[in-house]
Amino acid sequence: MAPKFNAGKENLLADEAEVLQAVILADSFNKRFRPLTTRKPRCLLPICNAPLLDWTFESLALAGVQEIFVICRSHPEQIKAKIAESRWSKTGSGIKIVPILTAKETFSPGDAMRDIYTRGLVTGDFVLVMGDLVSNIRIDEVVKVHKERRKTNKDAIMTMVVKESGANHRTRSRADSAVFGLDSETFECLHYEPVMGYPPSTVASIPREILSAHPDIEIRNDFIDCAIDICSVEVPSLFQDNFDYLDIRRDFVHGVLTSDLLMKNIYCYVAKEGYAARVQDTKSYESISKDILSRWTFPLVPDNNHPAGHLYEHRRGNKYIDKDGTVILARTSTVGSKCLIGSSTKVSDNAQIISSVVGQNCIIGEGAIINNSYIFNGTTVGPGCVIERSIIGFDVNIKENTRIDKGSLVGDGVIIGPNAHLEAFGRLSKKRGIDTVDDEDEDEEDDYADSEEEEVEAAQGTITVNLGSGSNAMLWPQSAPDEDENDENVENAKNQRFMRLGDSASDLAFSDAGSESSDEESESSDDDSDFDKRLELPTSSSTSLDLPDGSSTDGIAESEFRNEVRLSLERAFTEGHSVDNAAVELKTLRMASNVSLSRVREAVVSAIVERIQIIDGGGIPQRQEIAHVISRWGPLINKIGGVDPVETIAALQTHCASSKRLLLFGQILAALYQDDVVEESDIRKWHQSLLSQGLGLSPGVRTDNIRKCWEIGSRMIQQFDERDSSEDDSEEDGGDAGNNTDGNEQDENEGEDEDDSEDVEDSSGED
Repeated sequence: MAPKFNAGKENLLADEAEVLQAVILADSFNKRFRPLTTRKPRCLLPICNAPLLDWTFESLALAGVQEIFVICRSHPEQIKAKIAESRWSKTGSGIKIVPILTAKETFSPGDAMRDIYTRGLVTGDFVLVMGDLVSNIRIDEVVKVHKERRKTNKDAIMTMVVKESGANHRTRSRADSAVFGLDSETFECLHYEPVMGYPPSTVASIPREILSAHPDIEIRNDFIDCAIDICSVEVPSLFQDNFDYLDIRRDFVHGVLTSDLLMKNIYCYVAKEGYAARVQDTKSYESISKDILSRWTFPLVPDNNHPAGHLYEHRRGNKYIDKDGTVILARTSTVGSKCLIGSSTKVSDNAQIISSVVGQNCIIGEGAIINNSYIFNGTTVGPGCVIERSIIGFDVNIKENTRIDKGSLVGDGVIIGPNAHLEAFGRLSKKRGIDTVDDEDEDEEDDYADSEEEEVEAAQGTITVNLGSGSNAMLWPQSAPDEDENDENVENAKNQRFMRLGDSASDLAFSDAGSESSDEESESSDDDSDFDKRLELPTSSSTSLDLPDGSSTDGIAESEFRNEVRLSLERAFTEGHSVDNAAVELKTLRMASNVSLSRVREAVVSAIVERIQIIDGGGIPQRQEIAHVISRWGPLINKIGGVDPVETIAALQTHCASSKRLLLFGQILAALYQDDVVEESDIRKWHQSLLSQGLGLSPGVRTDNIRKCWEIGSRMIQQFDERDSSEDDSEEDGGDAGNNTDGNEQDENEGEDEDDSEDVEDSSGED
């Protein structure tokens, strides 16, 4: 018995000794945030006033990771200092964080993985993430699935975490996505094909042998790649054996799946719940900031578990104000929804902050407008300034009446103005040699920065932009130095436009001759293009925000709310939420945004209608598609509160009149009637209203379409009347004859309804 006891004790000790390790690749290996990252690593840029690296630590802490290796080449001293002051480095945190300085020749994730192998850092299955991850997904559950699979399949070397998303999800990258081929039962990744925004691609090539060997395969292009990988200990050795592996996805995953020699398996874990995304470019920086402020990342939210340890008060409209009492908001200042204001910040009279993040120790001058922008600590914005959809670095001084247009990046310590104008997508950095602090440990990194800035400085002779009399800034060319023009490279100039804050790149999307679709893809850029059309910011001398239609900032808030509803429902659709849960989320969103129930109903009806797929040829398949969507999601319309079926029909009419689903209005209305979302009396009441007839509206195609919907409603009313008449006749005549007549009339009415649909289609085509 003693030997058995000792063996069991050894196994127990082995289990206790097994430590869950994680590797963070802190370097970004690209220049998408230049000049903000010229002398600072991307992982230390703040998002919602906490360094990205702290968000990554929080994500791993939720998973129960006990040992973290931070792999970095650029700016190692800054990263070490940040780790030293992190609360996760304190005694009793339960996590050991070890910064590892890699070789100076580390220029790609593949190089970093080879260095990990050389050093022998990992001893078992480990979590691999980048240093710009924001996630609340329970990674420990993924680790369990991976280890269970490894017990029966030693060749299962990696599990990639992905998350389903809609085509227009704001956090989903259009510049760098992929097509996944998955085994429907095991979720083994059989095929991986990268997809870029430019050059656009409409065809995925799946090897025939994969299709023949796996009869049940899913081809998926609706994933957000969370960049969270559970790796076996042999993964770094595969990088060591294959020096052409540079990128983890495009080279390693693709190489393993196509190799006839390795015979290794890679799997996907499709996360149904939780949030995960990478801040991999300035566009995703904006998207993830809004996701955090919208509380999609709960419990990682500013007022509950802020990674930097700040305490924020959560106010109505998802406003977050630092709790330490040092924030000064002038009585006439305006702070809109989805805003975060750091400690010791002063917002002066008549200043407006709209959907923006302002750091600590900032000053926002009188009459200044900060719109959808991100201001880092210590920055001063002078009176009358306008900043639109831009990122402003640390300790920047923007003098009075300066205007900064969308997509701009302003580096640390820059002085600009007064009366300056930085045009869209402009980039500024401080001139070299001004208050530069040398660090012997970062001489080589400074050499890279100096070389790049030297080229930018040399180009200043050809730039005639007025940056203000007291400016210390230099303007970076629109085309970055040494930019790789190879279209096959994800960093090519045109593809980078899909990564830029404020750039819809609508002129590039599917513009090649071989493209098939234009409508759906153009819709995906509607958020950006509509934003640009809706929001024409005033000149720097203005003191209020006026929209072209004469509305106020409430118009912007309402538009943002509709977009939030759309994204919320898109998540509910793709993740299969219950109607009750979706309704609770919408109610919370409504209370936070302080909008009327009518606006919520309009947004919900629009989202459900757009969920219905248009079936070629229509007929029975189209009616089945409508019935399926309405039976699943129709009850949500009345679950949000304030039930008003007449208003529901009016919202349906208004949306169909301005969308491609005009021809489906009658069938959708009939489905809502069949599912008791609306009643006959509601349809009659809607039909009698003057607005439903288009009376009083300006002439145009949309008004004509509203009248077409009303005419379809007229035929439905007629069918109600004929049915009632038939029922009266059957009661008078009695017997089966009346029933037969009723059945015949119903068939005739169905035929008439199909004819009516054809008439609407013809008239719509003429418009």
